[in-house]
Amino acid sequence: MTEDTNSPVARVVLVTGGNRGIGLAIASAFKEQGDTVVVSHRSGEAPEGLHGVHMDVTDSESVSTAFKDVESRFGTVDILVANAGITKDGLSLRMSESDFQDVVNTNLTGAFRTAQKSLSGMMKKKKGRVIFIGSVVGLLGSSGQVNYASTKSGLVGMARSFAREYGSRNITFNVIAPGFVETDMTSVLSDELRDKYVSQIPLGRFCTPEEVAGVATFLASNEAAYITGAVIPVDGGLGMGH
Repeated sequence: MTEDTNSPVARVVLVTGGNRGIGLAIASAFKEQGDTVVVSHRSGEAPEGLHGVHMDVTDSESVSTAFKDVESRFGTVDILVANAGITKDGLSLRMSESDFQDVVNTNLTGAFRTAQKSLSGMMKKKKGRVIFIGSVVGLLGSSGQVNYASTKSGLVGMARSFAREYGSRNITFNVIAPGFVETDMTSVLSDELRDKYVSQIPLGRFCTPEEVAGVATFLASNEAAYITGAVIPVDGGLGMGH
């Protein structure tokens, strides 16, 4: 019998990189449900209406300090959304080793650091949800993104390994794999390039951040209690079959 993760007491949700784009949409969706939502940021302040914590996912000490801060103010994390990520695109022949390692350290190792830190509290409660924000390119590959695609592919193996280790503690680990999403990053695309990408998507449009957020809140709900080690595509059919 599984434990109810939707209790009358607000759950503590930590969204890394939750101050803009997909992360902000996810944080806002959980807040609308009545959860206590904390977003991590490396500089500045949290968006209005959300709690913030300073965290650099590339620094183990920073991650540890951030988790202690969150736990002292709100309690242990019930739901972790590992969303923080960067890109340093370039053709593989010209890609520097530092550009490769920087992306791995943020997107993959950073996700491991935060997931690992969330485990002690979840294990004590014998329940928890960890959601990794991957990408369709982790399944398809992408020219000029060998570093980024490698990290997003790596999240799948990470989630499934965690899922096998901690399933007996009622902790689930899943990956959301968005396709092209309407964010600040895609808003700068030329009309020609945008049309080219849209032509490859069966549904004929980019995804909204809110559509990704809807999948995240579902994976944290009681209805998704028996889903773990899954990769959920939110890509309009772009990665169909992968």
